[in-house]
Amino acid sequence: MTSKKLRVMILVAILGSISTVLMQFNFPLPALPGFLKIDFSEIPGVLAVMTLGPVAGILVELLKNVLYWFLSGSPTGVPVGEIANFVTGVLFIMPIYFIFNKFRNSRGLTVGLISGTVSMAVGMSLLNYLVFLPAYTFFLNAPPVTGDGLYTMIVLGILPFNLIKGVILMAITLLLFKSMQNWISQQHRKLSM
Repeated sequence: MTSKKLRVMILVAILGSISTVLMQFNFPLPALPGFLKIDFSEIPGVLAVMTLGPVAGILVELLKNVLYWFLSGSPTGVPVGEIANFVTGVLFIMPIYFIFNKFRNSRGLTVGLISGTVSMAVGMSLLNYLVFLPAYTFFLNAPPVTGDGLYTMIVLGILPFNLIKGVILMAITLLLFKSMQNWISQQHRKLSM
């Protein structure tokens, strides 16, 4: 195994572990459904796509959710929430990678973060409607939410939650980028996959 591959694996493991710890510190937002909780665990995934590339970012998101599931368990016994969080993270970080990779400056990062926020909000609204909310109700043996109740939960709960989460993540990432820009550029040159 080459030194570069080993360093990439170590950095992915470190970022995934940090992401798992950050996922533990979650909190709900007032006036939104209580099962939707803000955490900052996508930040290490963003750092991974900016420094190492898309595969590393996806691996950080995967590692975070696998470790979180082993540490915390799942109320359904099936990792529906962890799968949803993984998809959320991938929907957020991939637009950042594609745009930031072309324009490696704060403006490119800002456009990438806005695109990631929109991708996450719209994608998770659709996937919650079609997949994740029905899966939760199935595995919890709860009565399914259908019709106007489901539509209201998506439009007034999940969509605004993901937009707010994206804006918070955007603000934190831009602050980190200002202080870490040189390190990010160095790591990208040395280690990108």
